[in-house]
Amino acid sequence: MSKYSKLIPFFLCICPLSVTASENVEVEPLASNKTSESAHTDKTVEYFPSKWGVGIGMRRADIPYATEDDVVTDVMPLIEFENDYFFLDGLEGGVHLWKNDEHQVNIYSRFRFVDIPQEYQNETQSDAFDFGIQYRFQKEGLEADAAFMSDGNKRYYGYTRTQYHWTAGDWQLNPFAEFQWKSNSFNEHYYGFDQIDPGAGLAFSAGLNTRYHLASNLYLLANFGVTRLENDIYDLPTIENQYQFESFFGFGFYPDAKRPNTNPVPKESGEFLRVAHGWATPSNLNEILTGNAKGDRYNNQLTSLFYGIPLSDSLFTLPIDLYFTAGGVWHHDSEVQDNLAEGVIGVKAFYTLDLGWRFRIGVAEGLSYVSEVTYIEGSELDEKDYRPSKLLNYLDFSFDVNIGDVFNYAPLQNAWLGYSIHHRSGIFETSSAFGRIKGGSNYNTVYVQWHF
Repeated sequence: MSKYSKLIPFFLCICPLSVTASENVEVEPLASNKTSESAHTDKTVEYFPSKWGVGIGMRRADIPYATEDDVVTDVMPLIEFENDYFFLDGLEGGVHLWKNDEHQVNIYSRFRFVDIPQEYQNETQSDAFDFGIQYRFQKEGLEADAAFMSDGNKRYYGYTRTQYHWTAGDWQLNPFAEFQWKSNSFNEHYYGFDQIDPGAGLAFSAGLNTRYHLASNLYLLANFGVTRLENDIYDLPTIENQYQFESFFGFGFYPDAKRPNTNPVPKESGEFLRVAHGWATPSNLNEILTGNAKGDRYNNQLTSLFYGIPLSDSLFTLPIDLYFTAGGVWHHDSEVQDNLAEGVIGVKAFYTLDLGWRFRIGVAEGLSYVSEVTYIEGSELDEKDYRPSKLLNYLDFSFDVNIGDVFNYAPLQNAWLGYSIHHRSGIFETSSAFGRIKGGSNYNTVYVQWHF
Protein backbone atom coordinates (compact mmCIF):
# COMPACT_ATOMS: atom_id res chain seq x y z
CA MET A 1 0.00 0.00 0.00
CA SER A 2 1.25 3.47 -0.90
CA LYS A 3 2.77 6.02 1.44
CA TYR A 4 -0.08 8.39 0.58
CA SER A 5 -2.45 5.79 2.03
CA LYS A 6 -1.85 7.32 5.48
CA LEU A 7 -3.91 10.30 4.29
CA ILE A 8 -6.98 8.22 3.49
CA PRO A 9 -8.57 8.02 6.99
CA PHE A 10 -8.25 11.80 7.26
CA PHE A 11 -9.53 12.32 3.69
CA LEU A 12 -12.52 10.02 4.28
CA CYS A 13 -13.82 11.61 7.45
CA ILE A 14 -12.84 15.32 7.27
CA CYS A 15 -14.68 16.30 4.07
CA PRO A 16 -18.24 16.60 5.36
CA LEU A 17 -17.70 17.69 8.94
CA SER A 18 -18.48 21.38 8.45
CA VAL A 19 -21.43 21.27 6.06
CA THR A 20 -25.18 21.48 6.60
CA ALA A 21 -28.01 19.99 4.63
CA SER A 22 -29.24 23.42 3.59
CA GLU A 23 -25.99 23.97 1.70
CA ASN A 24 -26.38 20.93 -0.55
CA VAL A 25 -26.94 22.09 -4.12
CA GLU A 26 -27.58 20.37 -7.44
CA VAL A 27 -24.66 20.65 -9.84
CA GLU A 28 -25.71 17.83 -12.19
CA PRO A 29 -26.90 19.57 -15.38
CA LEU A 30 -29.22 16.68 -16.22
CA ALA A 31 -31.56 17.05 -13.29
CA SER A 32 -32.73 20.67 -13.36
CA ASN A 33 -36.26 21.17 -12.06
CA LYS A 34 -38.12 24.45 -11.69
CA THR A 35 -40.07 23.28 -8.67
CA SER A 36 -36.89 22.18 -6.95
CA GLU A 37 -35.09 25.41 -7.79
CA SER A 38 -37.86 27.61 -6.45
CA ALA A 39 -38.18 25.55 -3.30
CA HIS A 40 -34.48 25.83 -2.56
CA THR A 41 -34.51 29.64 -2.64
CA ASP A 42 -35.72 29.74 0.96
CA LYS A 43 -32.47 29.79 2.93
CA THR A 44 -34.27 29.47 6.27
CA VAL A 45 -35.43 25.94 5.45
CA GLU A 46 -33.20 22.91 4.96
CA TYR A 47 -33.87 20.67 1.96
CA PHE A 48 -32.68 17.25 0.92
CA PRO A 49 -29.75 17.20 -1.55
CA SER A 50 -30.44 16.22 -5.14
CA LYS A 51 -27.26 14.27 -5.89
CA TRP A 52 -26.62 11.09 -3.92
CA GLY A 53 -26.51 7.38 -4.47
CA VAL A 54 -25.12 4.00 -3.51
CA GLY A 55 -24.59 1.05 -5.83
CA ILE A 56 -22.66 -2.12 -6.47
CA GLY A 57 -21.67 -4.10 -9.53
CA MET A 58 -19.18 -6.32 -11.30
CA ARG A 59 -16.24 -4.90 -13.23
CA ARG A 60 -14.65 -7.02 -15.97
CA ALA A 61 -11.31 -6.02 -17.51
CA ASP A 62 -8.87 -7.49 -19.99
CA ILE A 63 -5.40 -8.26 -18.64
CA PRO A 64 -2.80 -6.47 -20.80
CA TYR A 65 0.13 -8.47 -19.43
CA ALA A 66 1.64 -11.62 -20.92
CA THR A 67 -0.08 -14.12 -18.63
CA GLU A 68 -2.18 -17.24 -19.08
CA ASP A 69 -5.28 -15.46 -17.75
CA ASP A 70 -6.94 -12.99 -20.10
CA VAL A 71 -9.64 -11.47 -17.87
CA VAL A 72 -10.04 -10.32 -14.26
CA THR A 73 -13.27 -9.40 -12.46
CA ASP A 74 -14.03 -7.30 -9.39
CA VAL A 75 -17.10 -6.54 -7.29
CA MET A 76 -17.08 -2.80 -6.60
CA PRO A 77 -19.32 -0.70 -4.30
CA LEU A 78 -20.05 2.87 -5.43
CA ILE A 79 -20.99 5.99 -3.45
CA GLU A 80 -22.18 9.27 -4.95
CA PHE A 81 -22.67 12.58 -3.17
CA GLU A 82 -21.94 16.25 -3.82
CA ASN A 83 -22.35 19.56 -2.05
CA ASP A 84 -20.58 22.92 -1.90
CA TYR A 85 -17.51 21.49 -0.20
CA PHE A 86 -16.69 18.06 -1.61
CA PHE A 87 -17.86 15.38 -4.02
CA LEU A 88 -17.83 11.60 -4.36
CA ASP A 89 -18.54 10.01 -7.72
CA GLY A 90 -18.11 6.26 -7.70
CA LEU A 91 -14.38 5.59 -7.56
CA GLU A 92 -13.24 9.21 -7.52
CA GLY A 93 -13.78 12.21 -5.31
CA GLY A 94 -12.35 15.47 -4.11
CA VAL A 95 -12.46 18.49 -1.84
CA HIS A 96 -13.16 21.85 -3.46
CA LEU A 97 -10.35 24.34 -2.96
CA TRP A 98 -12.18 26.88 -5.10
CA LYS A 99 -15.29 26.78 -7.28
CA ASN A 100 -17.92 28.82 -9.05
CA ASP A 101 -20.74 27.89 -11.42
CA GLU A 102 -18.40 26.65 -14.16
CA HIS A 103 -14.91 26.16 -12.73
CA GLN A 104 -13.41 24.10 -9.90
CA VAL A 105 -9.99 23.45 -8.42
CA ASN A 106 -9.98 20.35 -6.22
CA ILE A 107 -7.78 18.18 -4.06
CA TYR A 108 -8.56 15.03 -5.98
CA SER A 109 -8.34 11.26 -5.64
CA ARG A 110 -9.36 8.40 -7.86
CA PHE A 111 -8.95 4.65 -7.79
CA ARG A 112 -6.35 3.09 -10.09
CA PHE A 113 -6.69 -0.55 -11.11
CA VAL A 114 -3.72 -2.77 -11.94
CA ASP A 115 -5.32 -5.63 -13.86
CA ILE A 116 -3.32 -8.77 -13.15
CA PRO A 117 -4.50 -12.37 -12.54
CA GLN A 118 -6.51 -12.82 -9.35
CA GLU A 119 -4.05 -15.22 -7.71
CA TYR A 120 -1.41 -12.44 -7.50
CA GLN A 121 -3.66 -9.61 -6.31
CA ASN A 122 -3.61 -10.37 -2.60
CA GLU A 123 0.18 -10.42 -2.49
CA THR A 124 0.82 -7.36 -4.68
CA GLN A 125 -2.18 -5.17 -3.70
CA SER A 126 -1.21 -2.70 -6.42
CA ASP A 127 -4.69 -1.18 -6.77
CA ALA A 128 -4.85 2.09 -4.87
CA PHE A 129 -6.38 5.52 -4.47
CA ASP A 130 -3.93 8.07 -5.88
CA PHE A 131 -3.96 11.76 -4.99
CA GLY A 132 -3.38 14.98 -6.89
CA ILE A 133 -4.80 18.32 -8.02
CA GLN A 134 -7.72 18.57 -10.44
CA TYR A 135 -9.18 21.39 -12.51
CA ARG A 136 -12.76 20.86 -13.71
CA PHE A 137 -14.95 22.86 -16.10
CA GLN A 138 -18.72 22.35 -16.30
CA LYS A 139 -21.22 24.06 -18.58
CA GLU A 140 -24.64 22.64 -19.29
CA GLY A 141 -24.01 19.00 -20.26
CA LEU A 142 -20.31 19.44 -21.05
CA GLU A 143 -17.63 18.56 -18.53
CA ALA A 144 -13.86 18.75 -19.01
CA ASP A 145 -11.18 18.15 -16.42
CA ALA A 146 -7.45 17.70 -16.06
CA ALA A 147 -5.44 16.37 -13.13
CA PHE A 148 -1.85 15.86 -12.07
CA MET A 149 -1.54 12.71 -9.96
CA SER A 150 0.97 10.62 -8.07
CA ASP A 151 0.99 7.19 -6.55
CA GLY A 152 2.38 6.71 -3.05
CA ASN A 153 5.97 6.49 -4.29
CA LYS A 154 5.99 9.71 -6.33
CA ARG A 155 5.45 8.04 -9.67
CA TYR A 156 3.70 10.83 -11.52
CA TYR A 157 1.03 10.78 -14.17
CA GLY A 158 -1.76 13.00 -15.38
CA TYR A 159 -4.84 13.01 -17.54
CA THR A 160 -7.18 15.26 -19.45
CA ARG A 161 -10.77 14.11 -19.90
CA THR A 162 -13.83 15.37 -21.76
CA GLN A 163 -17.31 13.99 -21.22
CA TYR A 164 -20.90 14.88 -21.97
CA HIS A 165 -23.98 14.21 -19.83
CA TRP A 166 -27.12 13.50 -21.83
CA THR A 167 -30.61 12.40 -20.73
CA ALA A 168 -33.27 10.76 -22.91
CA GLY A 169 -36.33 9.44 -21.11
CA ASP A 170 -35.19 6.86 -18.56
CA TRP A 171 -31.63 6.81 -19.95
CA GLN A 172 -28.66 8.83 -18.74
CA LEU A 173 -25.71 8.57 -21.12
CA ASN A 174 -22.19 9.79 -20.43
CA PRO A 175 -19.71 9.35 -23.33
CA PHE A 176 -16.10 10.26 -22.47
CA ALA A 177 -12.60 10.43 -23.92
CA GLU A 178 -9.36 10.69 -21.96
CA PHE A 179 -5.64 11.09 -22.61
CA GLN A 180 -3.28 9.78 -19.91
CA TRP A 181 0.31 11.00 -19.65
CA LYS A 182 2.56 8.68 -17.64
CA SER A 183 6.07 9.42 -16.44
CA ASN A 184 8.97 7.08 -17.15
CA SER A 185 9.08 5.97 -13.49
CA PHE A 186 5.36 5.14 -13.63
CA ASN A 187 5.71 3.10 -16.82
CA GLU A 188 8.89 1.39 -15.60
CA HIS A 189 7.20 0.18 -12.42
CA TYR A 190 3.71 -0.76 -13.62
CA TYR A 191 4.58 -2.08 -17.08
CA GLY A 192 8.31 -2.84 -17.00
CA PHE A 193 8.17 -4.35 -13.47
CA ASP A 194 11.18 -2.22 -12.45
CA GLN A 195 13.34 -4.18 -14.91
CA ILE A 196 12.78 -2.27 -18.16
CA ASP A 197 12.37 1.48 -18.64
CA PRO A 198 10.14 2.20 -21.67
CA GLY A 199 10.17 5.95 -21.01
CA ALA A 200 7.24 8.29 -20.58
CA GLY A 201 4.21 7.84 -22.78
CA LEU A 202 0.67 8.81 -23.72
CA ALA A 203 -2.27 6.38 -23.58
CA PHE A 204 -5.83 6.99 -24.74
CA SER A 205 -9.16 5.82 -23.32
CA ALA A 206 -12.76 6.24 -24.46
CA GLY A 207 -16.07 4.80 -23.42
CA LEU A 208 -19.67 5.20 -22.39
CA ASN A 209 -21.19 5.22 -18.90
CA THR A 210 -24.94 4.59 -18.76
CA ARG A 211 -27.67 4.61 -16.15
CA TYR A 212 -31.23 3.35 -16.74
CA HIS A 213 -34.12 4.33 -14.46
CA LEU A 214 -35.89 1.05 -13.78
CA ALA A 215 -38.39 2.09 -11.10
CA SER A 216 -38.58 4.60 -8.26
CA ASN A 217 -35.07 4.80 -6.73
CA LEU A 218 -33.71 1.73 -8.55
CA TYR A 219 -31.33 2.20 -11.49
CA LEU A 220 -29.38 -0.24 -13.65
CA LEU A 221 -25.74 0.65 -14.38
CA ALA A 222 -23.69 -0.31 -17.43
CA ASN A 223 -20.28 1.12 -18.38
CA PHE A 224 -18.01 0.26 -21.31
CA GLY A 225 -14.49 1.45 -22.11
CA VAL A 226 -11.33 0.72 -24.04
CA THR A 227 -7.74 1.87 -23.44
CA ARG A 228 -4.97 1.92 -26.03
CA LEU A 229 -1.47 1.63 -24.59
CA GLU A 230 1.35 3.49 -26.29
CA ASN A 231 3.60 1.59 -28.71
CA ASP A 232 6.63 1.63 -26.40
CA ILE A 233 4.57 -0.15 -23.73
CA TYR A 234 3.14 -2.66 -26.19
CA ASP A 235 6.67 -3.54 -27.35
CA LEU A 236 7.67 -4.66 -23.83
CA PRO A 237 8.05 -8.43 -23.31
CA THR A 238 5.77 -8.13 -20.27
CA ILE A 239 2.83 -6.86 -22.35
CA GLU A 240 0.63 -8.94 -24.63
CA ASN A 241 -2.32 -6.68 -25.52
CA GLN A 242 -2.21 -3.09 -26.70
CA TYR A 243 -5.97 -2.63 -26.32
CA GLN A 244 -7.64 -3.22 -22.98
CA PHE A 245 -11.43 -3.49 -22.85
CA GLU A 246 -13.41 -3.16 -19.64
CA SER A 247 -17.06 -3.17 -18.62
CA PHE A 248 -19.17 -2.73 -15.51
CA PHE A 249 -22.70 -3.99 -14.81
CA GLY A 250 -24.60 -3.31 -11.61
CA PHE A 251 -27.45 -1.53 -9.91
CA GLY A 252 -27.86 1.34 -7.52
CA PHE A 253 -30.24 3.51 -5.53
CA TYR A 254 -30.43 7.16 -6.59
CA PRO A 255 -32.98 10.01 -6.43
CA ASP A 256 -36.14 9.30 -8.41
CA ALA A 257 -35.69 11.41 -11.55
CA LYS A 258 -39.46 11.51 -12.13
CA ARG A 259 -40.35 12.58 -8.59
CA PRO A 260 -37.74 14.97 -7.17
CA ASN A 261 -37.82 15.23 -3.39
CA THR A 262 -38.67 18.85 -2.55
CA ASN A 263 -39.66 18.15 1.05
CA PRO A 264 -37.96 20.17 3.79
CA VAL A 265 -35.82 18.19 6.22
CA PRO A 266 -37.67 17.60 9.52
CA LYS A 267 -35.63 18.52 12.56
CA GLU A 268 -36.02 15.02 13.99
CA SER A 269 -34.43 13.68 10.78
CA GLY A 270 -31.75 16.34 10.41
CA GLU A 271 -28.00 16.01 10.59
CA PHE A 272 -26.68 13.82 13.36
CA LEU A 273 -23.68 13.13 15.52
CA ARG A 274 -23.14 9.61 16.82
CA VAL A 275 -20.68 8.71 19.57
CA ALA A 276 -19.98 5.00 20.01
CA HIS A 277 -17.74 2.69 21.97
CA GLY A 278 -17.21 -0.93 21.04
CA TRP A 279 -15.50 -4.20 21.82
CA ALA A 280 -13.89 -6.56 19.31
CA THR A 281 -15.18 -10.07 18.76
CA PRO A 282 -13.59 -12.94 16.82
CA SER A 283 -17.11 -14.10 15.85
CA ASN A 284 -18.52 -13.67 12.35
CA LEU A 285 -21.73 -11.82 11.46
CA ASN A 286 -23.89 -14.93 11.54
CA GLU A 287 -22.71 -15.81 15.05
CA ILE A 288 -23.30 -12.25 16.27
CA LEU A 289 -26.79 -11.97 14.78
CA THR A 290 -27.81 -15.33 16.27
CA GLY A 291 -26.59 -14.37 19.75
CA ASN A 292 -23.51 -16.60 19.75
CA ALA A 293 -20.80 -13.93 19.75
CA LYS A 294 -17.60 -14.55 21.70
CA GLY A 295 -15.48 -12.00 23.50
CA ASP A 296 -11.99 -10.97 22.41
CA ARG A 297 -9.50 -12.35 24.93
CA TYR A 298 -7.33 -9.22 24.57
CA ASN A 299 -10.31 -6.87 25.05
CA ASN A 300 -9.51 -4.68 22.02
CA GLN A 301 -11.77 -1.63 21.92
CA LEU A 302 -12.66 1.32 19.68
CA THR A 303 -14.31 4.71 20.08
CA SER A 304 -15.94 6.45 17.12
CA LEU A 305 -17.58 9.72 16.13
CA PHE A 306 -19.87 9.77 13.08
CA TYR A 307 -21.53 12.71 11.35
CA GLY A 308 -24.58 12.28 9.11
CA ILE A 309 -26.13 14.45 6.39
CA PRO A 310 -29.77 13.69 5.45
CA LEU A 311 -30.26 12.54 1.85
CA SER A 312 -33.92 11.53 1.65
CA ASP A 313 -36.93 10.70 3.81
CA SER A 314 -38.12 7.89 1.54
CA LEU A 315 -36.86 4.96 -0.52
CA PHE A 316 -39.22 3.20 -2.94
CA THR A 317 -41.96 5.42 -1.41
CA LEU A 318 -41.35 3.72 1.96
CA PRO A 319 -40.60 5.90 5.03
CA ILE A 320 -36.89 5.12 5.11
CA ASP A 321 -34.49 7.88 6.16
CA LEU A 322 -31.21 7.94 4.22
CA TYR A 323 -28.00 9.67 5.30
CA PHE A 324 -24.54 10.20 3.94
CA THR A 325 -22.28 9.48 6.88
CA ALA A 326 -18.58 9.86 7.61
CA GLY A 327 -16.76 8.81 10.73
CA GLY A 328 -13.47 8.82 12.52
CA VAL A 329 -12.63 5.74 14.59
CA TRP A 330 -9.91 5.41 17.22
CA HIS A 331 -8.72 1.89 17.98
CA HIS A 332 -7.22 1.89 21.47
CA ASP A 333 -3.90 0.28 22.22
CA SER A 334 -3.85 -3.05 23.99
CA GLU A 335 -1.52 -5.90 24.83
CA VAL A 336 -1.37 -6.86 21.14
CA GLN A 337 -1.73 -3.60 19.18
CA ASP A 338 -0.84 0.09 19.23
CA ASN A 339 -3.28 2.97 18.85
CA LEU A 340 -4.49 3.33 15.27
CA ALA A 341 -6.99 5.35 13.26
CA GLU A 342 -9.80 4.40 10.90
CA GLY A 343 -11.80 6.53 8.46
CA VAL A 344 -15.24 5.55 7.17
CA ILE A 345 -17.68 6.88 4.58
CA GLY A 346 -21.02 5.34 3.71
CA VAL A 347 -24.75 5.64 3.18
CA LYS A 348 -26.96 4.76 6.17
CA ALA A 349 -30.66 3.82 6.04
CA PHE A 350 -33.08 3.88 8.99
CA TYR A 351 -36.57 2.38 9.22
CA THR A 352 -38.64 3.54 12.20
CA LEU A 353 -41.10 1.34 14.08
CA ASP A 354 -43.59 3.23 16.28
CA LEU A 355 -44.62 0.85 19.06
CA GLY A 356 -45.44 3.53 21.60
CA TRP A 357 -41.72 3.98 21.91
CA ARG A 358 -40.00 4.59 18.58
CA PHE A 359 -37.43 2.00 17.52
CA ARG A 360 -35.17 2.14 14.45
CA ILE A 361 -33.48 -0.56 12.42
CA GLY A 362 -30.46 0.71 10.50
CA VAL A 363 -27.98 -0.56 7.93
CA ALA A 364 -25.04 1.18 6.23
CA GLU A 365 -22.84 0.37 3.25
CA GLY A 366 -19.53 2.08 2.62
CA LEU A 367 -15.74 2.03 2.65
CA SER A 368 -13.33 1.76 5.59
CA TYR A 369 -9.61 2.47 5.71
CA VAL A 370 -7.29 1.84 8.68
CA SER A 371 -3.87 3.37 9.23
CA GLU A 372 -2.66 -0.06 10.41
CA VAL A 373 -4.44 -3.41 10.43
CA THR A 374 -6.05 -4.21 13.80
CA TYR A 375 -5.07 -7.31 15.74
CA ILE A 376 -8.55 -8.86 15.56
CA GLU A 377 -8.46 -8.56 11.78
CA GLY A 378 -4.84 -9.42 11.15
CA SER A 379 -4.85 -12.55 13.32
CA GLU A 380 -7.80 -14.01 11.42
CA LEU A 381 -6.24 -13.29 8.04
CA ASP A 382 -2.90 -14.75 9.16
CA GLU A 383 -4.68 -18.02 9.91
CA LYS A 384 -6.13 -17.99 6.39
CA ASP A 385 -2.75 -17.08 4.85
CA TYR A 386 -3.96 -13.73 3.47
CA ARG A 387 -2.04 -10.51 3.30
CA PRO A 388 -4.32 -7.99 5.09
CA SER A 389 -5.78 -5.00 3.27
CA LYS A 390 -6.16 -1.59 4.89
CA LEU A 391 -9.06 -0.69 2.58
CA LEU A 392 -12.16 -2.87 3.03
CA ASN A 393 -15.89 -2.79 2.52
CA TYR A 394 -17.80 -1.37 5.51
CA LEU A 395 -21.15 -2.46 6.91
CA ASP A 396 -23.02 -1.15 9.94
CA PHE A 397 -26.09 -2.82 11.45
CA SER A 398 -27.89 -0.96 14.21
CA PHE A 399 -30.95 -1.01 16.46
CA ASP A 400 -31.88 1.93 18.68
CA VAL A 401 -34.68 3.44 20.73
CA ASN A 402 -35.74 7.05 21.11
CA ILE A 403 -34.59 8.34 24.52
CA GLY A 404 -37.30 11.00 24.65
CA ASP A 405 -40.00 8.35 24.30
CA VAL A 406 -38.46 6.15 26.99
CA PHE A 407 -38.42 8.96 29.58
CA ASN A 408 -41.42 10.83 28.16
CA TYR A 409 -39.21 13.91 27.98
CA ALA A 410 -39.70 16.18 24.95
CA PRO A 411 -36.19 17.81 24.95
CA LEU A 412 -34.73 14.35 24.21
CA GLN A 413 -36.99 13.57 21.25
CA ASN A 414 -34.02 13.84 18.89
CA ALA A 415 -31.76 11.53 20.92
CA TRP A 416 -31.38 7.79 20.35
CA LEU A 417 -29.63 5.05 22.34
CA GLY A 418 -28.60 1.97 20.44
CA TYR A 419 -26.46 -1.03 19.60
CA SER A 420 -24.54 -1.50 16.36
CA ILE A 421 -22.13 -3.88 14.65
CA HIS A 422 -19.04 -2.24 13.16
CA HIS A 423 -18.03 -4.56 10.31
CA ARG A 424 -15.13 -4.60 7.81
CA SER A 425 -14.69 -7.30 5.19
CA GLY A 426 -13.34 -8.09 1.73
CA ILE A 427 -16.65 -9.28 0.15
CA PHE A 428 -15.58 -12.92 -0.06
CA GLU A 429 -12.46 -12.52 -2.24
CA THR A 430 -14.47 -10.83 -5.00
CA SER A 431 -12.57 -7.53 -5.18
CA SER A 432 -8.96 -6.59 -5.83
CA ALA A 433 -9.72 -3.19 -4.29
CA PHE A 434 -10.02 -4.98 -0.94
CA GLY A 435 -6.97 -7.18 -1.40
CA ARG A 436 -8.90 -10.20 -2.72
CA ILE A 437 -9.42 -11.47 0.83
CA LYS A 438 -12.17 -13.36 2.64
CA GLY A 439 -12.60 -12.18 6.20
CA GLY A 440 -12.36 -9.01 8.24
CA SER A 441 -13.39 -7.84 11.69
CA ASN A 442 -16.42 -7.13 13.85
CA TYR A 443 -17.01 -4.92 16.88
CA ASN A 444 -20.09 -4.81 19.10
CA THR A 445 -20.76 -1.16 19.97
CA VAL A 446 -23.19 0.94 21.99
CA TYR A 447 -23.92 4.51 20.93
CA VAL A 448 -25.82 7.71 21.50
CA GLN A 449 -27.04 9.58 18.41
CA TRP A 450 -28.35 13.16 18.36
CA HIS A 451 -30.18 14.79 15.44
CA PHE A 452 -30.15 18.55 15.02
